[in-house]
Amino acid sequence: MNRRRFLGIGVSALGAGALAAVAAPSAARLFAAGQPGRLLTSELDLPEAFRIPLPVPPVLQPVRTDGTTDYYEITQQVAELEILPGVKTQAWTYGGSFPGPTVVTRAGRTAVVKHRNELPVPSVTHLHGGHTPADSDGYPVDLLLPVGSATDADQRTAGTAGMSGMPGTPGATGTHGTPGTHEMHGMPGMRAAAGRNVVGERSYTYPGKQRAATLWYHDHRMGFTGPGVWRGLAGFHLVHDDAEDALPLPRGERDLPLMIADRSFAADGSFRYPAVDPSLADPGVTGPYANGVLGDVLLVNGAPWPRLDVDRARYRLRLLNASNARPYRLELDPQPAGGGALVQIGSDGGLLAAPVAHDGIQIAPAERFDVVVDFSRYEPGTQVRLVNRLGSDRTAEVMRFDVSSKPVKDDAMVPDKLVAVEALDPAAAVTTRDFAFRRSRGDGWTVNGDPYQPGRSIAAPALGTVERWRFSSDLHHPVHVHLDHFQVIGRNGGDPGPFDAGWKDTVDLRPAEAVEVLVRFTDYAGTYMLHCHNLEHEDMAMMADFTVR
Repeated sequence: MNRRRFLGIGVSALGAGALAAVAAPSAARLFAAGQPGRLLTSELDLPEAFRIPLPVPPVLQPVRTDGTTDYYEITQQVAELEILPGVKTQAWTYGGSFPGPTVVTRAGRTAVVKHRNELPVPSVTHLHGGHTPADSDGYPVDLLLPVGSATDADQRTAGTAGMSGMPGTPGATGTHGTPGTHEMHGMPGMRAAAGRNVVGERSYTYPGKQRAATLWYHDHRMGFTGPGVWRGLAGFHLVHDDAEDALPLPRGERDLPLMIADRSFAADGSFRYPAVDPSLADPGVTGPYANGVLGDVLLVNGAPWPRLDVDRARYRLRLLNASNARPYRLELDPQPAGGGALVQIGSDGGLLAAPVAHDGIQIAPAERFDVVVDFSRYEPGTQVRLVNRLGSDRTAEVMRFDVSSKPVKDDAMVPDKLVAVEALDPAAAVTTRDFAFRRSRGDGWTVNGDPYQPGRSIAAPALGTVERWRFSSDLHHPVHVHLDHFQVIGRNGGDPGPFDAGWKDTVDLRPAEAVEVLVRFTDYAGTYMLHCHNLEHEDMAMMADFTVR
């Protein structure tokens, strides 16, 4: 791939903590106001909002259980789905649906999820927010090759030619995290390094050593996470525990996972995506979309602008932003009398110590917010829209709740105190590390000035120790850390923001911002990652390894 073509519009190097001026007018439009992404419009007529009932992803049942472990199986496969009414869309799916089936596990029990790859491309599955051993974390070059692919020995013989006829597969092979000797399809600084590759099936082991939380799983293949997730490779993974079960929170049909994602569609109904190489042999997007791809169709659980009939009762909404690059500010319209419609009870890493009432919630890609909405605050028959204040036209609306008039019983409530949450002590930090997320001339998206190279660790924290990590941004970057959650202790030298409470695994960095977090890695040594969760930034090298020792 031509380096200039891959990087798109060039920009001057951006100084630490400040958004530098952008010289070219086209680049200025690309990075206007520091907001991520460029809108990719659909090529067919879009459906009217609030006509399709909200689908709820099916819960995956274990194929067997024993005294300590539940075993699940998921087949990754191509499926023809009716996402837009009357239109067929070919998707890459977990189990034939988008979103994939919801995996429900319990803290203290091990879950083993076996994935079988019947897609036309390799895959890597990452449990986002999962506290997992390194070999089950979804390291981006630990490929699960499609059924019937060449063996590792065959690939070594092939060298840089890669797998014949298979799009998007790096060529040279080696050991986990060991750089190869050839550039990966011309991507600056990214070398073709195959990891622990297997053919056909791979089992991921999740020991369950974590609190109840709303997690999700998605494709994490190096250079191709953006198109993989865009085409459908995403699903919920919910963890429950005794502390959560003891609370009188909404449950059953009033506990709803809501995956919010924007997409665009071609005239034939296929997913439209601005890949620099439509065959996906080379990674990256065309220049105007280097800062992220925004779709003009908002999907909730895979349905465009759906509606849901709700009782005049409390509902738990597990909000997930599964968009590639689009941030949202979610509000209910109309607001109930007195405001505070969205009562936050949980964050990425589980329940908060106490609830926090919001009029609106700003949610970046990969973040999760568990909120309780009391629809009894509305009159029967009220139509309550979930809106996006950061959107415009059709992207300003997300879904609608239609409040029923039938009498119902509601025993749920939100206690003033939820669960005990350990507060990490800043004085206990043994070191401070700085991570600068920047776009630089010639090297695209970088962490600490370098594009990603598998096997090159930029930090080596010790198990059990508390560290202070400082993230700084030029533009908008949602920063995700693997293995363990962290606690935000400050923004720009001040207090944490209104949406920083609790244990987080993804923190929203706005343009020219600095955020400080405390993190402590536990249980598992090995190589893990931190990266931007704008998937176009991630695919274009805004990742870094760290090794827990």
